[in-house]
Amino acid sequence: MDTMLSVREGMRVVGSDGSKFGTVEDLKIGDPEAVTADGQVDPETDGIADDGIRSFEESSGLSHHEAERLQRIGYVKVKRGAIFGRHAYLGADELDRVEDDVLWIKSTG
Repeated sequence: MDTMLSVREGMRVVGSDGSKFGTVEDLKIGDPEAVTADGQVDPETDGIADDGIRSFEESSGLSHHEAERLQRIGYVKVKRGAIFGRHAYLGADELDRVEDDVLWIKSTG
């Protein structure tokens, strides 16, 4: 979590071996102690209150489970390619450190 507090948009992102991974496009600081969407009922619809998760799931292309996990723990959206604009989503638990305005991730693969 401490690493997330140092991340800024536009930072270069590198893998554990120092190879370029991409550039931070966006981030969301989560709350790992938060209760998940399971059991949180919307009083108006009596349904699970997960519209924010569903919206993130659709826009990111992630599975529902992964979208919910990243919303809870926090994530960094990384722009991978200049031409096609591919993106990767890294959970706060995948970040290693910020050093000299560079975000290092725990693995490259």
